[in-house]
Amino acid sequence: MLADATTRSGGTATATPQATDRITATEFAVAVSVPAVMPVAPLLPVVPTGFAARCTRALLSPWSRLSLLLVLLAGAASTVLLFHPQRLLSDGWPPQLGGAMAAVVFAAAYGLCSVAFVPRPLLNLAAGALFGSQLGTGAALAGTVLGAGISFGLGRVLGQDALRPLLRGRWLKAADGQLSKHGFRSMMAARLFPGLPFWGVNYCAAVSRMRWTPFLLATALGSIPNTAAYVVAGARASSPTSPVFLIAMACIALPALGGAVVAWRKRHHLRGD
Repeated sequence: MLADATTRSGGTATATPQATDRITATEFAVAVSVPAVMPVAPLLPVVPTGFAARCTRALLSPWSRLSLLLVLLAGAASTVLLFHPQRLLSDGWPPQLGGAMAAVVFAAAYGLCSVAFVPRPLLNLAAGALFGSQLGTGAALAGTVLGAGISFGLGRVLGQDALRPLLRGRWLKAADGQLSKHGFRSMMAARLFPGLPFWGVNYCAAVSRMRWTPFLLATALGSIPNTAAYVVAGARASSPTSPVFLIAMACIALPALGGAVVAWRKRHHLRGD
């Protein structure tokens, strides 16, 4: 009563020891009863176990992915052998397609065929024979970059993890270091040198630490001279003694000479430790 009177008169009320004990006991009872009424489930990651998990790990292992890559490439090469893409030079393009749409379809087919080991000189000659010098060069360059990107992506996703531990020899380590540290310059030299296989360079770059941007940019720029020369030669194949055809053949030989000079000057990098 004294506490109530003091509160009504404007004074400061203080809780009695009995009230304090009652509040503390009540709060303690509520705190103790909450976990019993509402249990909290622990947030632990769910780790798959059993036969399905073992199968998943086996399918996603580096060697399984490399096997898948080899199966895909073997299937693509077999399909090309059955299709005979060289018939484009003799039979021509399907008459249902024409103009820019035909060039777009040809560029897509070019990229897929280059992944399947079809020689690029054959595809470049076909581009010139079918579409002429200008449109054929554009279609061939687009197909070149597309095919290089597909090969690089397949090699990076399916083959890099399995093949990188095998780079133990001095020459292999030196080549890998050159591609990884000087990606743009190394790829430019590889593209300018026509003797190197297109698909081999793509997969070697995929196994290295080279990034996407220098790979695609160097492929696009470095492939212009050789691609344009073959396309022009294909467009002027009917007149092999014409000055344009002879200039195109000279442009095919000059990049080879330039690539040989670059390889000779950079040979000491491959001899490093």
